[in-house]
Amino acid sequence: MAISVLIVDDHAGFRTFARALLRSEGFEVVGESGDGESAMRAVEQLRPDLVLLDVQLPDLDGFEVADRLAAEEHPPTVVLISTRGAASFRRRLAGTTARGFISKGELSGAAIAAVLQR
Repeated sequence: MAISVLIVDDHAGFRTFARALLRSEGFEVVGESGDGESAMRAVEQLRPDLVLLDVQLPDLDGFEVADRLAAEEHPPTVVLISTRGAASFRRRLAGTTARGFISKGELSGAAIAAVLQR
């Protein structure tokens, strides 16, 4: 059974790229959101296994969204993404409820699988 994924990023071009990439690697992309508030609603409606969540969103940052999702009764797994490297977020990543972090330039099914196996 494929892992269902919600992609949350404010850049439509990246969402299109990520959708195509993940589908080609066997993931089931169930939806997309462009900001934190719509992501919260989409998670409630779609119940994805995984939320691929951009750190920098126009309304809420990804860390706040991850914390809110973690407080849900049946939280999805959250993997944070950014064009910036993990070193840029070292302190915040240390305390996040998200499962892990992947730089957008390194996004792949294998990278997601590696984070999920931690």
